[in-house]
Amino acid sequence: MAPSSTRRRPRNRPASSRSWPARIARWVFGAIFGFVAISLVQVFIYRFVPVPITFTMLFDQNGITKDWTPLSRIDRNMARAAIAGEDSKFCLHHGFDAEAIENAMERNARGGRIRGGSTISQQTAKNVFLWQGGGYARKALEAWYTILIEAIWGKRRIMEVYLNVAETGIGTYGVEAGAIRYFNHSADRLTPMEAGRLAAVLPLPKKRAAIAPTGFTRRHGNAIARRVGIVRRDGLDACLY
Repeated sequence: MAPSSTRRRPRNRPASSRSWPARIARWVFGAIFGFVAISLVQVFIYRFVPVPITFTMLFDQNGITKDWTPLSRIDRNMARAAIAGEDSKFCLHHGFDAEAIENAMERNARGGRIRGGSTISQQTAKNVFLWQGGGYARKALEAWYTILIEAIWGKRRIMEVYLNVAETGIGTYGVEAGAIRYFNHSADRLTPMEAGRLAAVLPLPKKRAAIAPTGFTRRHGNAIARRVGIVRRDGLDACLY
């Protein structure tokens, strides 16, 4: 009788090696779920609570001067100036202005001074939750937070937060602190000219000043001041009041 042949059983791979892909997948999905949950909580809290500090403030070596002020106590000229200078379609879009982004890309491709196409909503998302500077990662996070604040906060809250966290001078944050710094009075009584000059400072607050401005800042501030009346007349601030 022929001896029975013995088959060699395949060696099982260690359980640890089989589970690595699953572990990585669980970690990735867990990290994504955790980030989504944390971001939702952040946005929901700041829907009602004043933003206490931002990354920009935290790393500002010039100190922090700020005074949170409800939108109801900020002169309407200021919100109108912000719309005129930064985002004329603020009340019309849902966080992103495709036309402004496309125009900015075309201008930048031609060279010269780099200009962005960010809306007030995008700037608010960046200022509150993220850091300054570019990069695709930050832009992606900015887009996510923009979607959230548009959905959870609404336009009025977005403008209120924007006008309170935007840098208005060296170590100065918010239009209330900016108005006191430059004009020696509260933001509850800003003329179109004062509001226009404050809005002109917002893109480069460390290099521009709203008091006795010169050059581009003066011209831009005057142009914004003139457009404040257009914003009021055309109802471009209708989502706020």
